Amino acid sequence: MDLVIRDVRVIDGTGGASYQADVGLDGGRITEIRREGDAGPRPSASAPRTLQATGLALSPGFIDMHAHSDLALLRDPDHSAKAAQGVTLEVLGQDGLSYAPVDDRTLAEVRKTITGWNGGAPGDTSIDFDWRTVGEYLDRLDRQGIAVNAAYLVPQGTVRMYATGWDDRPATPAELTRMKQLVAEGMEQGAVGMSSGLTYTPGMYADDAELTELCRVVARYDGYYCPHHRSYGAGALAAYEEMVTLTRNAGCALHLAHATMNFGVNKGKAPDLLTLLDTALDDGADISLDTYPYTPGCTTLVAMLPSWASEGGPEAILARLRDDEIAERIRHHLEVIGADGCHGVPIEWDTIEISGVSDPGLASCVGKTIAESAAQRGEAPWVTARRLLINDSLGSTILQHVGHEENVRAIMRHRVHTGGSDGILQGYKPHPRAYGTFPHYLGHYARDLGVLSLEECVAHLTSRPAARLRLPDRGLVREGYRADLVLFDPDTVAAGSTFESPRTLPTGIPHVLIDGKFVIEDGKRTDVLAGRSVRRTV
Repeated sequence: MDLVIRDVRVIDGTGGASYQADVGLDGGRITEIRREGDAGPRPSASAPRTLQATGLALSPGFIDMHAHSDLALLRDPDHSAKAAQGVTLEVLGQDGLSYAPVDDRTLAEVRKTITGWNGGAPGDTSIDFDWRTVGEYLDRLDRQGIAVNAAYLVPQGTVRMYATGWDDRPATPAELTRMKQLVAEGMEQGAVGMSSGLTYTPGMYADDAELTELCRVVARYDGYYCPHHRSYGAGALAAYEEMVTLTRNAGCALHLAHATMNFGVNKGKAPDLLTLLDTALDDGADISLDTYPYTPGCTTLVAMLPSWASEGGPEAILARLRDDEIAERIRHHLEVIGADGCHGVPIEWDTIEISGVSDPGLASCVGKTIAESAAQRGEAPWVTARRLLINDSLGSTILQHVGHEENVRAIMRHRVHTGGSDGILQGYKPHPRAYGTFPHYLGHYARDLGVLSLEECVAHLTSRPAARLRLPDRGLVREGYRADLVLFDPDTVAAGSTFESPRTLPTGIPHVLIDGKFVIEDGKRTDVLAGRSVRRTV
């Protein structure tokens, strides 16, 4: 054996009772589990390494079902933001916008569109974008070596951008055929499903018929559809129901991204969502969801705009913002009507906190709400927001303080719940969920509040997502399974990140292993790059 972990509390990912055991690893696999009291010899004492783990818990590695590390894995080999949390697998390609499949035009457009999420704007030479297809992107991850494992969703918004451009119109039959081909090629090259961002352009321009056809392609490959659906505010329940009906018509599994019930109109309405899901599940639907354990959301400031203002892409948006008459129409939609980009709810500028900017010269805005910055300048909030959008070339990220704690707790208890950070790693003051989601679940919600038992919580973060990803040898501490493992102290595990200090690493997670190799050892990041692409298998 390569390593024997002795006298450890095994929380195996099933949700069942934990137990004391010795665990032996060899060749990147779990080769022996000997429970306390079992007859026979303990795992080999001749192993090159023995780790005495008294007082620690051993669990499967955590799976981040909603990650925005598409470029961070390539740019930052350390990637402690996730590795230190015990994350051993991230699912990329989220919210319908990522970097494959693309052609040269689409790549330039998507880089500019999601600079606020990932950096990598046109002109940024820190990454060589030497791929165009899904398979080439996954090959690049493997060739370079990455800190944690990564799976990928075909991004429907990028696919639509590739096939139809930025027009708000139905796809032609030829364009729909091309989109279906791109999705099929992505699935054949290893994607695990398809994502959408249905409050983001141009993906939001797809109607249900178009999405259903694409989901039928995904279903042929036993993948799943992961939508950021059309509203998390006004009309949220109808938006959830739309996705349930659509995927059932398509015969496709459904995984609801960051399944929240936000804004004042949805306070206390999590039970309504869960009843909707339970009814579908009891009728045979294949549904799962993920959430992050915090109330504020996080996105880009430009995402708040009405969809008509975003038609045509980034340059068209900037041209409209520079036009006084059109900018006034945008303000009216945001502040009075409720833009679809802001989930149909009139925007409240005192809930919109700037978390990051692309232009360092605008750093004084970070950490302040739009309302606060406007008051300091003696101007209306829209004047401040408009100026920031233009001067930062649409690259500003925001925290949106519109969530409800009772909804967060109710949804995380659900039988198909999994964990996802939705962690945007860009910006001077990112959301603390990027660095803290998984220890926050374990420490705050399981240990301190008892919303979940520790065993249940681990199952939500390990075996449930592994089942959704159709991974036959991950997500459990079981002989023969991959040695992607986390050792943590149940008494001290906690998120170090806060809204004031969001890049602080967690405590109480001394060891993380991927493929049986220490990625975190004695609380410190090693130089090991054990991560690989995790591809859908036929």
